[in-house]
Amino acid sequence: MHEVIANQADRLAADTAMGAVTLLVGDLDAMTRYYRDAVTLQVLSADGDTATLGRAGRTVVVLRHEPALRHATPGSAGLFHTAILFETQEALAAALYSVARHAPGTFAGSADHLVSQAFYFTDPEGNGVELYWDRARTEWSWVHGQVEMATLHLDPNRFLQEHLSERAADGATAADAASVGHVHLSVGDVATARDFYVGVLGFDETATLGNQAVFVSAGGYHHHMAMNVWNSRGAGPRMPALGLGRVDLALPGGDALGELEERLRHHGFAVRDDGRTVTFDDPWNNTLLASVA
Repeated sequence: MHEVIANQADRLAADTAMGAVTLLVGDLDAMTRYYRDAVTLQVLSADGDTATLGRAGRTVVVLRHEPALRHATPGSAGLFHTAILFETQEALAAALYSVARHAPGTFAGSADHLVSQAFYFTDPEGNGVELYWDRARTEWSWVHGQVEMATLHLDPNRFLQEHLSERAADGATAADAASVGHVHLSVGDVATARDFYVGVLGFDETATLGNQAVFVSAGGYHHHMAMNVWNSRGAGPRMPALGLGRVDLALPGGDALGELEERLRHHGFAVRDDGRTVTFDDPWNNTLLASVA
């Protein structure tokens, strides 16, 4: 059993979770159709230049129309993928089947990671998307504080054969809950990412791939966030561009939010505090917003 030191002033609270991911988009209608019709999220609200999509009343993705922006240059820091967690293999199979029907060309791969089963896509504007299901935590293996993950073959057709029920194929799981399980970012270097996300924010490091990637979480999850350099080694701070707008963190209470703000200020990071939320940027200008769940 992995033991986690939680509720200390220098760590994020154990029941910290991910909130929504905001994407800045060039074609709001096309992106809304993709996340609604293919990924099977529901439109929770649509107000002018913003569409909010999620499941069971929980926001997963916010799409904000920014027609003046352009795509980032290759190699830039930003979003690697938003990972949407489904509570059952049946619901995941339904989403996989839906993308195969509505946007098959966006499929980018699949893998069994030991802790999870995952399918990867690229949305119409180039943002990475992962759809996944977690195995029970009792099945995860921890060695010296690091969770064992791998990238094993996972056949999407066999997964559908095993888990796509008739009710799922007919859309009966469309109301089942789903949430942002984790977010991967593209960054310029792993050491700086570790210093910020572990040393400042207070996540626990759960896995590392040398100088290629670091995985972090709160409360013994396999990872809430990861930062890698696979497409972005050496990248500097981001310039305004389409793609990632913001990553939200959901903290369990006001004390946890206050402690996070204190850590950020102590380490010299600028914080925007409106009394309910704390907004800040990582070393690559990826914006994060923390609030009480």
